[in-house]
Amino acid sequence: MWNKIPAFLKNKYLIASLLFVVWMFFFDRNSLMQKKKYNKTITELEEVRDFYISEIEKDSITMHILSSDTATLIRFAREEYLMKKDDEDVYVIIEKKADTTDMKNNSAK
Repeated sequence: MWNKIPAFLKNKYLIASLLFVVWMFFFDRNSLMQKKKYNKTITELEEVRDFYISEIEKDSITMHILSSDTATLIRFAREEYLMKKDDEDVYVIIEKKADTTDMKNNSAK
């Protein structure tokens, strides 16, 4: 039986090296699969970071514009936060989409 096994497979150093490589690639805490998961997580986090950096840049430009121009600040406050002066009223108009089922029911009557 031992005669049928090739000589290089009987080498204990080769077997130990192969076991070490298999252990490192698949079973170790820092295996290739874990590295792949970590790289995917890093990529996702970098995308989120880039998004927030661009948002910070947009907000800092807006802050600079709002702090330098009073008219723009008043317009922004009125549009975004529905602020008003003491002697005026603000009416918010919400446009509804026409409901097609309601129109069909009315035309059938």
